[in-house]
Amino acid sequence: MASMAARIRPSGQFALTRRIHVSKKPIAWFLSRRNASAMAVPTASAPEHSGHEFMKEASLPNPDPPSDSPTAAQLNEHAPYMVATYVRPPPLMVKGEGCYLWDAENRRYLDFTAGLAVNALDFIPDSTALADPSTEQARTLVHTSNLYHSPWIGELSKQIVTKTHAAGGMHTASKVFTCNSGTEANEAAIKFARKVGKTRTPSGDRHEIVSFHNSFHGRTMGALSATPNPKYQKPFSPMIPGFKYGNYNDESSINDLVNEKTCGVIVEPIQGEGGVNVATSSFLQALRARCNEVGAVLIYDEIQCGLGRTGQLWAHQFLPQSAHPDILTTAKALGNGFPIGATIVSEDVAQCVVTGDHGTTFGGNPLACRLAHYIMSRLSDPDLHSSVRAMEQLFRQRFAKLQATYPDHITEIRGRGLILGLQLAVDPTPVVTAARERGVLIITCGKNTLRFVPPLIISADEVEEGLAILEQAMAVAFEHPQKIAGTKGQQEMAPAGR
Repeated sequence: MASMAARIRPSGQFALTRRIHVSKKPIAWFLSRRNASAMAVPTASAPEHSGHEFMKEASLPNPDPPSDSPTAAQLNEHAPYMVATYVRPPPLMVKGEGCYLWDAENRRYLDFTAGLAVNALDFIPDSTALADPSTEQARTLVHTSNLYHSPWIGELSKQIVTKTHAAGGMHTASKVFTCNSGTEANEAAIKFARKVGKTRTPSGDRHEIVSFHNSFHGRTMGALSATPNPKYQKPFSPMIPGFKYGNYNDESSINDLVNEKTCGVIVEPIQGEGGVNVATSSFLQALRARCNEVGAVLIYDEIQCGLGRTGQLWAHQFLPQSAHPDILTTAKALGNGFPIGATIVSEDVAQCVVTGDHGTTFGGNPLACRLAHYIMSRLSDPDLHSSVRAMEQLFRQRFAKLQATYPDHITEIRGRGLILGLQLAVDPTPVVTAARERGVLIITCGKNTLRFVPPLIISADEVEEGLAILEQAMAVAFEHPQKIAGTKGQQEMAPAGR
């Protein structure tokens, strides 16, 4: 398993070792000593800390920067100018390579979050292979608008369709709309479903969109209206009319939920933000059958669970073709950190969308599409998918041992591939904090769920390293919680008012 991961991992992994105490040397010393082949820490917009000495010895490998640290000073300087949409923990991340991040005070973190399932390959994947085309494209043509033709939007669209067919995914995939993000991909899907409904029923009676509780489809108003969580919807209510919500995996309610007024059904094969909940095959097949009966469009949102994360190119590939979608949305890993999304549609859907129905200023620009073309070639590699499945088994084996050790705290293990969840019976925040202060980044989702979405190129040694630290963190959080200060935030799908 380790050798397989090594074959697909970009070379040049840092060999920095974890330090038990915060060093007394200034950060400038460390930055000057690092191998310069990786991404340089930006200096144009961030103040240098070369004059600061870190004199305080620490009892943890990666203690959060204290209030009198250079990091805190910089954060306090910036905070008045930033809209407070997130509650972030104290570290200030400045560098990444492989599966690791470094903060401004040279603490290293093994990242089990991959930038919310975005950095699937690496923080700077295969730097030479990626840098050459991106640098060339940046010097040649970055943006034209969609008023004019450019080659890479067409090349990427062709690649997505052909790779999807070759992998056994959406067999009706025909055309691609390219945009900037996941929420935009879902907005396009919702609009296309409405257009199909109007085409099939010109009276406009077929206009309802069905989605499911604990789903997350985005924060723009259409996608938000399909995300039935009061925490997100209430501040911006009323929502767009015409949205109905059902219970995930409840086959008995489908016939009443999806009817002749339904133009589209949007569902995640695996709910990421909602708690790493996996749709059953029978549920998705029943949705497909009901959509066929009433003439509705079936949309699979694979923005988080697609592009290799389940050990297949697409999460729905385990289904028979008869349960494939009419529309498939993707983003996140498609750009590996560069903003891009895509909405893949069948020919039946594409025929209903005509010039002027939808558009985007930046979507499909030459730079984004050329980068995504390279990333897609990597994410569609069967060797990568085999490694993902192998790493899943390592995670599951260690999770089972943790559950046996803490049966009252860990109630369930969920997920597929490298989108995995540990359901806790207690607040996971102390575990997140204890893990971070020991050098591993994890995040939460749903209600009291720890979510694991590491880079897909993670090795067996890194899995073992991270889970050993997680075990230490749980020992402290579950047995000595008074020793952990905790950090607010990082609970995306927490109930309103939590």
